[in-house]
Amino acid sequence: MRIVLTGLLFLLAAGPLAAQGTIVGKWKTIDDNTGEPRSIVEILELEGKVFGRVVKIFPRPNLEPDPVCKKCSPEDPRFNKKIIGMEIIRNLVKSGSEYAGGDILDPENGRVYRSKIWLEGKVLKVRGYWGPFYRTQTWQRAD
Repeated sequence: MRIVLTGLLFLLAAGPLAAQGTIVGKWKTIDDNTGEPRSIVEILELEGKVFGRVVKIFPRPNLEPDPVCKKCSPEDPRFNKKIIGMEIIRNLVKSGSEYAGGDILDPENGRVYRSKIWLEGKVLKVRGYWGPFYRTQTWQRAD
């Protein structure tokens, strides 16, 4: 009986700790200029690849509450689709301590960038590449 209780307590204690060391979960995106939260992106791992979809958009002036991706390329299947529920991170694969090899969509400008993401302490670093140039955002855990 003691072994069962000890094992159960260990599993309950390890759950939150394990969640902190993974990119899987909900992340709050932060505006680079204002520092305000913009959205919640849920990151999932399926068959060894990482994907992320927008699950919430925080209200902002002059922004529709449930916008569509008007600036996405017409060739992109996400063109004119609702941003809430949209998959914006696709096909990232674990490579050492980071995930790379996929892409990320910025629904505000419609551009798709090569991407990589990694944990840095308690935050998620999200980098998008456009040729030799890149921009890195810091996302905060929202779970």
